[in-house]
Formats: sequence, structure tokens, C-alpha cells
Amino acid sequence: MPRPGWLSCLVALVLLAGCVSVRFGRDFPSPEARWIVNGKTDRYGLVRMFGEPYQMGIDNGDTTWRWFYGQRDAGAEMSKDLTVRFNADGIVKSYSFTSSFPDDMRRLR
Repeated sequence: MPRPGWLSCLVALVLLAGCVSVRFGRDFPSPEARWIVNGKTDRYGLVRMFGEPYQMGIDNGDTTWRWFYGQRDAGAEMSKDLTVRFNADGIVKSYSFTSSFPDDMRRLR
């Protein structure tokens, strides 16, 4: 049977864990529509704007880069995701940006 002191400590740790802030991915600036132009913006311009991508991959044969950032604070979870698809010359073919951060959601309405 646990001692009352251990039980109190365990309860305090569980309560404290609910207040911890967790961040994942790499923070990056939320893009304005004019920052990325399909057919013009290249990989180097994106790295200058957003830093190195968090992930790289392939989508239907096209190279893709992804920037992702999320955080959880006291039960609230927010994230943002920028995915860019390149043509064979390393120029942006298409991109998408989604976010649940309040500032982005107000701006994107």
C-alpha cells in the first residue's frame, strides 16, 4: 500500500503534467499569399523565407517539402502546415497552407 506522501506526490505530478506546454516541429512564419508564386518561387527562396523544411518527400513523382509546427498548452492544441510541391526544375508547382492558430484563422477568413 503506498504511503500518503507518495500518493500526494503522484497526484501533484499528474496535475502538473496537464499544465506543461509541448511544442513539435519547427516554428516558421505564416506565409502571405504573395510570398509564394506558382511557376516563379524556387527552393532557395523558400529556405530564405521559412528555413529548412521539417520533412521532404514525393507526391505523384513531384518533390515535396513540408514545414510543420504545433503546440499544446493546457489542453488547447494548435498547428500550422505548409506543403510545397515542385516541378522538375525546383520551381513551385503548387502549395497549401493550413493553420489553427487564431491569428492565421482571422487573417485567412
